[in-house]
Amino acid sequence: MATGRTHRPATRSRGIPEATVARLPLYLRALTALSERSVPTVSSEELAAAAGVNSAKLRKDFSYLGSYGTRGVGYDVEYLVYQISRELGLTQDWPVVIVGIGNLGAALANYGGFASRGFRVAALIDADPAMAGKPVAGMPVQHTDDLEKIIDDNGVSIGVIATPAGAAQQVCDRLVAAGVTSILNFAPTVLSVPDGVDVRKVDLSIELQILAFHEQRKAGEESAEAAAVLPPAARAAGEDRKGPDGDVPAVMPA
Repeated sequence: MATGRTHRPATRSRGIPEATVARLPLYLRALTALSERSVPTVSSEELAAAAGVNSAKLRKDFSYLGSYGTRGVGYDVEYLVYQISRELGLTQDWPVVIVGIGNLGAALANYGGFASRGFRVAALIDADPAMAGKPVAGMPVQHTDDLEKIIDDNGVSIGVIATPAGAAQQVCDRLVAAGVTSILNFAPTVLSVPDGVDVRKVDLSIELQILAFHEQRKAGEESAEAAAVLPPAARAAGEDRKGPDGDVPAVMPA
């Protein structure tokens, strides 16, 4: 049933680029923090810095929303919170199911940020019969046998997969067949879904590997900088100790 497609077109129906859509939650998080501090207005430079983006990019992103701010005043914080929330679909309640209530699934169930951002965890689902009825985050875990009924009863269109990799595709297929059209995948595997289904993948190990790459590069740059500040005599001494093939001996004479 799967076609292998796991992404949507480059632009959305209203002409907002996907790259802009991906930055809207960053703006909303920064704006929410300002709102909680009762800050009435914010400049594009201040908001861009808080969101970690370029101010010119922020102004371009907001132009897609039809929001241009006021020269000398900036952007109205409360209005932008409403405008971005509406664009992201957060002015309505989105029921979500989490499938796979191991350590990660339980942590997601206990995350308090869902409710404050427009998402309601409607059900926790696991394949382990021993988990059935067990309370997690104040909700009883339900068995995967009832997955389709749970989705239908709660009108769920967003599913979160936190299962082991080997079970993720089967769970995905059942979610899609039951009417789920958006999936957040924490399982360390690539899911195959039909057209019309959006998948967002969160892979913590990949993010750590990317950080390891940057750490390694920074260490190399620091070594190069340290070598560059050696006194000329020390650098010359190092050159003298090189072997005929250009390598420095592992153990250098005192």
